[in-house]
Amino acid sequence: MAMRLATEYVKTCLQLTEAEMAMFIQMFVDQQVTLQVKILDNGNQEVVLMDDAGQEIVLSFELHYDTYVCLGSCRIRNKTLVNLMRKAVSNFKGSATVHRIYETYIMVYEYERGSVVRIVESKDGLERIIYEHKDTLGLLESLFRKDEVEQEIVRIKSQVNNLLDLRNDIRELAVREQIDERLSKLTHQLFVLEA
Repeated sequence: MAMRLATEYVKTCLQLTEAEMAMFIQMFVDQQVTLQVKILDNGNQEVVLMDDAGQEIVLSFELHYDTYVCLGSCRIRNKTLVNLMRKAVSNFKGSATVHRIYETYIMVYEYERGSVVRIVESKDGLERIIYEHKDTLGLLESLFRKDEVEQEIVRIKSQVNNLLDLRNDIRELAVREQIDERLSKLTHQLFVLEA
């Protein structure tokens, strides 16, 4: 099995309440990760994680109203930190594009609302989709809710009824022929839509 060289969080978005921010920090403390929390003048926070090699991973959280928002990227080599970041994205319903870097290829994981929605293998400039989430239930629901065809059928039936009433009232042969021609076209459209 190939050994992972590093994991890069290319695009990360975490939105945490104050309570979730405390849980986020505690998650790293529980795993005995050396960290430092810097609280800035404007209420923003920086969480600085240290790996075994002394590398600092800085996560900046900006305070927006009552939510701490972390947008950014970082490269992590420490296995414990990699797993904790993955858990954080998952537990706190974050979004991220994560590159798991191996010697000869890169696995790209895309997270939305804490779940993996796509996995792509990138090797020698070529990409191969390994996994892609398909919201089958949502797709079926949206198809079920689509009623444009039914609305078109109702509209055409209304036109047919109006033309039939008009045809019964008009005695001129030329006008009746035009109405019959229009009725024929509408009947064909109904046949196609109802098929």
